[in-house]
Order: sequence, then C-alpha cells, then structure tokens
Amino acid sequence: MKVIKSVKELQIFIQTYKRQNPKEVIGLVPTMGALHKGHLSLIKASKTTCDLTIVSIFVNPTQFGVNEDFSKYPRKIEADLKICQSVEVDIVFMPEIEEMYPLKSSLQTTFNAPLSMASVLEGEARSGHFNGVLQIINKLFHLIQPHKAFFGKKDAQQLLIVQKMVEDLFFPIEIIPCEIVRSEEGLALSSRNVYLSLEGKRKALKISQSLKVAMQVIMQGERESLKIKNEALRVLEGLEVEYFAIVNRELESILTIQKDSTLILVVAKVEEVRLLDNLWF
Repeated sequence: MKVIKSVKELQIFIQTYKRQNPKEVIGLVPTMGALHKGHLSLIKASKTTCDLTIVSIFVNPTQFGVNEDFSKYPRKIEADLKICQSVEVDIVFMPEIEEMYPLKSSLQTTFNAPLSMASVLEGEARSGHFNGVLQIINKLFHLIQPHKAFFGKKDAQQLLIVQKMVEDLFFPIEIIPCEIVRSEEGLALSSRNVYLSLEGKRKALKISQSLKVAMQVIMQGERESLKIKNEALRVLEGLEVEYFAIVNRELESILTIQKDSTLILVVAKVEEVRLLDNLWF
C-alpha cells in the first residue's frame, strides 16, 4: 500500500499508471476517515470490480457550516491506515488542507449544487453543505480520473446529488451506490456513532426501527405517504426528530409512493448527535 500526501505526487502517479496500464480500471472511495465497516464495504466493492483502488482520507472543511463539528470530527489516521492495509488498498491519498485548497477562499472556484436538490432536507439544515461536497468531489475526480467511484446509500442525498453532477458535467465516471451497513442491532454505521453512549445507541435504534415499520406498512399495501409517515413517527416518539420525509429520487415530496423511485429519509438527534438513515423503495 502506498500513501500519497501531495497533489503533485498523485498527479504523477496517475499519469504514469494510466500510461502503463491503459486498460485497467481505477476505483475511488472518497472518505473523511474514521473508517468503519460501512467504508470497508465500499473498499471491498472497489477491490472486487477494479484493478486499482484508491481511498481518499480528507476531512473537507468547505462542507462544514459555521456552527458544525469540523474541529471535533473524529480523526483516526493510524487506525484508518491499518484498516486500509488490512484489505490491501493500493493507494491512500491523505492530503493536508493546504494541498487541496492552495488558494485563499476568495480565489477558489466554487460550485452550486442543483438548487432543488440541495436546498431541502440536509441542505435546508446545513446551508451550503452540498456546494462544499461537490467542490471536493470535483477536485478528487479531476486528480484521480477514476472509472468508478463508490458512495454509500446512507448519505442518500449526497449520492443523488453527485450522480446528478456527473450527469450534468459529463464526467466519464460510473457512480456505484453501495448498501447501508448496520450494527447487529440495526443501527446504521456512521463515524459520528462514536459520540453516543451505550444508552444513546440503544435509543438510536428507534431510527432504523421506524423504517422497518414503514416498510411493513408498505408491504401490507399502503401507498399513501402521510399514513406511512404517521405510523413510523409513532416509533420515533421520545427522539428529537428533525425530519421524516418521503420523496422521489429528485428529492421532491410525493403524496403516494411508487416502487423503484421512492426514498424515505429520517434524521433525528440523540445526545445532540445528528443521525441519518433511509430506506430505498
């Protein structure tokens, strides 16, 4: 496994690799570190389908708001490198902020995420968040020039917005959605779960349980969004629910669900930690 920390070194590596291996497939797994089994599933998916797997580890400042937890976001560099080594990642790209953002903010090229998709749900709660996400993803895509990039379905809104950007900007990259990985009890894995106490993790199980109830109601034949939502909200009593939304794949609210085009998203706070989960139907 090779660790690369500079943009210049990465550019030279990619140019050389592509020249020497023109037919080989490059896979990118972009992460902010604090790796867990969810990230491992992305890495393994890349290892299975690509000749070269590159994992980026970079806590991106431009996607954090003024009152968000950039400075507190968990950083576990040594543990992350051991995890990558254990699954035989080929390249870990682990730059400092100055490498990815060499220009002062007033000179940087910024991005506007699709307005209708980026101003709702997470975008409403975290103004400008997805602009920062697209800024760093664009940089990584241009630097690494992957054939495939792997994203988890847990961050559903991010995944859909990145897919839309790739379509809109004609990136020759296949975005591979990967299934949510959960604990044995059902809690969706997240780097922020480390902030939860054991009691907090127990309470947080209500989030995935609410989605199970929603699916049960759907399987019983219910198609009206409001009725499905009301049944799920009963499970979430006692939690600080930020939103429970039923939308289509362009993140527009829908009155009735349709198979293969519906997304149910929930965000709730447990011990002041924002936890996301969702159900694709």
